[in-house]
Amino acid sequence: MTFTAHIGWMMAQAVLPSDDNLQNLFKELSTQSLVQAVGTIAIAYGLLLAVQSAARVVSERVPRRFRLLIKQSVPFLKSLVLVIAVARVVQLFINLTGSNLLALTGTLAVALGFAFKDYVSSIIAGVVNLFEGSFRVGDRIRIGDHYGEVVKYGLRELRLQTPSDDTVTIAHSTTWTTPIENANSGQLEAQVITEFYFAHEADINRVVNILYQAAYSSRYTQLKLPVVVIIAERPWATHLQLKAYPMDARDEFIYKTDLTLRVKQACARQQVPYPQVPAMEKTD
Repeated sequence: MTFTAHIGWMMAQAVLPSDDNLQNLFKELSTQSLVQAVGTIAIAYGLLLAVQSAARVVSERVPRRFRLLIKQSVPFLKSLVLVIAVARVVQLFINLTGSNLLALTGTLAVALGFAFKDYVSSIIAGVVNLFEGSFRVGDRIRIGDHYGEVVKYGLRELRLQTPSDDTVTIAHSTTWTTPIENANSGQLEAQVITEFYFAHEADINRVVNILYQAAYSSRYTQLKLPVVVIIAERPWATHLQLKAYPMDARDEFIYKTDLTLRVKQACARQQVPYPQVPAMEKTD
C-alpha cells in the first residue's frame, strides 16, 4: 500500500460511521417517504426545465438592456432549486443530528474524493466562478481555442455558442488553469476591432477620415462609446485598426462586415491604393 493510499484509508476509517451508528443514521424506509422523494425530484426537474425555458423566452422579448440580467440569474435560480431539492430528499431518509451530519459529510468527502475527483473539481470550480463573476450567461468569452457566447451555465460545465453556430461544452475545471478572455463582462456592448491595410503612398489622413465616417454612419455603432483608429507601419503596408462598439455584442461579425463594406466602397470611390504583397522568393 502506497503512502497516499494509506493516508486515504486512515481518513476513511476516521470519518466513516460505525455499525452502531448506522442504525441511527437512516430513517425507517416507508412508501410515503419514497413517494415524497420521487415527487420532490420530479418537481425539481420540472422547475429546472421551466427556469431554463422561461429565461430563454423572456430574455428575447424584454427590452435589450434587461436580456443579460435575466440570463445571468439562471445559474443562481437553478442552484437554489437543486439545493432545496437535495435538502428535502436528505431530510426524508436521514436523521439530521450533529453527529450524523459529521459522519455523512466525512463519508461523502472521502467517497467523492476517490471516485469522482474530476467531477467534484468541476462542480467546485463552477460554484467559485458563479460567485467570482469571471463570466456570466450572455458574455462573449474565449477559453483556450474556443470563443463564443455563454448560452448555458450548468452544474459541471458551461456551453459556448460559437460564431459558426457550433455548441462547445467545457468543464468548469478547465477554468482553474486556463486564461479566460471576456469581451463584454456583463455589458451589452463589446469592442470590435476591424483591420485594414493600405499602400504606403496612400493619403493616410484621408483613410483615417474614411474609417471614422464608416463607424459613425453604421446603424450598429453605439455612439455613446468611443471610436478609435490606431495606425502602425508594416514593411509592405500601413496597418490601421478601427476600434468601435456595436450596440449589441451579438452583432459583432455583422458589424465588422458592415464596416468593411463601407470602408471598401469609400476607398473605391476615392481610389485609395491597396498594398501589393511581395511575392515569396523561390528557394532551391
